Amino acid sequence: MMRLDAATVMLQWATGGLFFLWITTRRRELGIGYGWMMRITYLVSAILALVIGVRYDFVPVREVASAGVIATTSYALWVSWVRRRAGVSGQRAEHDRRSARVTEMTGIDRGVQSFDETAPEFPPVLDLIPPVIGLVGLIAGGIHAGSPVWLTVARLVAGAAFLGSISDAMLLGHWYLVQPGLKRGPLLELVKWVGWTWPVEVGLLMVPTGMWSVISGEIDDSYNGILGWFWIASAVTTIGLVFVTRAALRERQYAAVMAATGLLYLAILTAFGTDLVARALLS
Repeated sequence: MMRLDAATVMLQWATGGLFFLWITTRRRELGIGYGWMMRITYLVSAILALVIGVRYDFVPVREVASAGVIATTSYALWVSWVRRRAGVSGQRAEHDRRSARVTEMTGIDRGVQSFDETAPEFPPVLDLIPPVIGLVGLIAGGIHAGSPVWLTVARLVAGAAFLGSISDAMLLGHWYLVQPGLKRGPLLELVKWVGWTWPVEVGLLMVPTGMWSVISGEIDDSYNGILGWFWIASAVTTIGLVFVTRAALRERQYAAVMAATGLLYLAILTAFGTDLVARALLS
């Protein structure tokens, strides 16, 4: 069995989200503002994890890890702000390419973005440090949560990857409104990660004592099995939405990205249902 601990859930979400932020920023294609948005989002999550943990169920290693995630994410955010004039190399190159194309076709010279090419860029490796620290906290939270320890820890790590990838994919879909010339590669990569983490997440939640015990009636959900079927519906709908999202992104029209973002809105709801409903029933 396992425990549903709000502090661990918030740290889990922050850890997964920050890891997939690094997956995206290492490509050096997105504008620097994307990193600011994501770091602030998960910084809030990590702060909530620390506050809830200290207030309600103190786990020393987990809370120290949460503080470490807060500190290193804040530092990455500060470095990104200080080096903002350098921009991002991939974004600069794409802007220059598009500007040259417009000039060739129309004779109109587009405005030049003011980047300082001599200034050092933000190093994406800084985005990898917070999730590494967060992983230590998740292991501590898993050890504290219940037995068997290996299964509890594995579920927390898989859940962090699952929820982090789908959260980042949904937020990245919105960034295309800010950076419309962005290629679909970064979004497709995150959607693929959701598809890869889904079977691991669902499989670990089925391992005894797991959701199969709820579905079979061995564990009473107090609602005549409805919550067990709701979990199945959430899990199946999530992977179904992943396939539909990937199909939408094959369309050439720009509206396909917005359609994919709308689908990811639904997927993030069903994904959280898949993870949190199972953890509530097994706690």
